[in-house]
Amino acid sequence: MEQFNLILLFVFLFGISFGSFLNVLIYRIPEGLNIVTPPSACPKCNNRLKWYHNIPLFSWIFLRGKCAYCKEAIPLRYPLVEVANAAIWVALYLKLGTLWYLPFVALSFSMLLALSMIDLKYYAVPDSLNFAALIFALIQSNFLNHLIDALLAAFALWLLGFIVSKLAKKDTLGEADIIVAATMAALLGFPGFFIAMFLSALLALIPSLLAKDRMVPFVPFLALATLITYLNKELLLHLLEVLLYG
Repeated sequence: MEQFNLILLFVFLFGISFGSFLNVLIYRIPEGLNIVTPPSACPKCNNRLKWYHNIPLFSWIFLRGKCAYCKEAIPLRYPLVEVANAAIWVALYLKLGTLWYLPFVALSFSMLLALSMIDLKYYAVPDSLNFAALIFALIQSNFLNHLIDALLAAFALWLLGFIVSKLAKKDTLGEADIIVAATMAALLGFPGFFIAMFLSALLALIPSLLAKDRMVPFVPFLALATLITYLNKELLLHLLEVLLYG
């Protein structure tokens, strides 16, 4: 039990620390900035941050959500991403234990989290993070099976988009959507992929109705549905069987 708790603490701390790096990716990649240099600085006053200004979550609390220099408010998004990533990693550890591919599955979901945050703000899905999520998702046991699932999902979504675009006479799906679908299938397999797609549509239904004529980013709903399905796959499959066969 003590060893389990130590590993759990390690996963949480590593997850929250990587969540801090995700904030760098979320901020810099859409702006076309280098993710390594220069060191972190306040975007308002440009003062470089000290190491103790960058301690995940605790620095935000200690600084009361404000820049140490100019007192500009630090968006709540920063600690939320850090905590969300840590929570995802802990949930995956509780699901998978110490399986060798746990870090790769965790990294794939971290990339999906970053993609979701970028899509919410910019209505864009960077290829670099999108392909990273897919590559990490493929690094599991039975690699060939996961690769086949990813290719089948990508082809199926491309074919669906091609048919709908011909009927509607306009583009309906982009390359980014196809890559996300491939990542989902690599993580979930079949029929888990279809359950996640259905669940994502349900999750997006109310926001889409409330948005009316405004755009609604769909990647956050795909990512959330994928995580829910991954963590509860057996339960959801059982519910599907009950619905289909009684």
